[in-house]
Amino acid sequence: MADNTDTADITRKIGGLSVFPLSLGGNVFGWTANEAESFRVLDAYAAAGGNFIDTADVYSAWVPGNQGGESETILGNWFASRGNRSDIVLATKVGGGSPEPRGLTSSAIKSGVEESLQRLRTDYIDLYYTHYDDPSVPVEEIITTLDELVREGKVREIAASNVAADRLEALLTFSTRENLARYVALQPHYNLVSRDTFEGDLADVATRHGLATAPYYALASGFLTGKYRPGTAVDSPRSTGAAKHLETERGQKVLAALDDVAANHGTEPATVALAWLLARPTVVAPIASARTVDQLPPLLASVNLKLTQPELDLLTSASD
Repeated sequence: MADNTDTADITRKIGGLSVFPLSLGGNVFGWTANEAESFRVLDAYAAAGGNFIDTADVYSAWVPGNQGGESETILGNWFASRGNRSDIVLATKVGGGSPEPRGLTSSAIKSGVEESLQRLRTDYIDLYYTHYDDPSVPVEEIITTLDELVREGKVREIAASNVAADRLEALLTFSTRENLARYVALQPHYNLVSRDTFEGDLADVATRHGLATAPYYALASGFLTGKYRPGTAVDSPRSTGAAKHLETERGQKVLAALDDVAANHGTEPATVALAWLLARPTVVAPIASARTVDQLPPLLASVNLKLTQPELDLLTSASD
């Protein structure tokens, strides 16, 4: 790894939290990375100045033999062994579940946060996301419950993921009207080959209300690393999801543009793809995961890569 990054000038704000502009995704912990491998990645990320880690109560329930909570448990063990909980901005989520979602009733949120705190071996969560919206629950119940967690000191800031624009607007409006805890961040599916979910109404709500955006699938399940090419087989559990972009005109154009810009800077396509996201309105910290230490450097390099306006325009045009 390179020398420690000086984060004094590059940290960004999510509510009252100061975060490194690259969030380390914890979805691989307990899935493609066992505990020892996860510890090595976490140590390397922290050594490079990283302080923003994203996980969820449901990670990684999709793996045969897992039930969810594996990622949080590994993180809790890491905090305990390193004694560094206060150095990390920890984000986790509630409302997911397998095979059925937990939902966002008051009881579901309250039981969810207690279970996460136990697995994470901590008494507070810095950023707590509602993972998937639950339209069956009134906005008043969701916000009132989350506000209670904030007042109890169990949660510092609240945020939303996988929510429709009109529902997000309603949640924010209720918080403001009642002077209760308010979402400060949004975690949408957003990257160079998947722009439609976020751009438009959802992005407008985020801009209007000053929400910080932390996109997930920032590298399109690995497609934007550039390792997926026609005729090339990639050994990865996510290869099917990533390789589908090779079949689209947008995917091919984006790869060509990434190659051009990466060559200009002597860097890797993944670095450029994340730097493009960091230059987008409201984006504070894209989320990207690494199952080995070797995968980290191109991700970390994105926080210091400044793309020119013509380069940004080229990438945006290729992905339109």
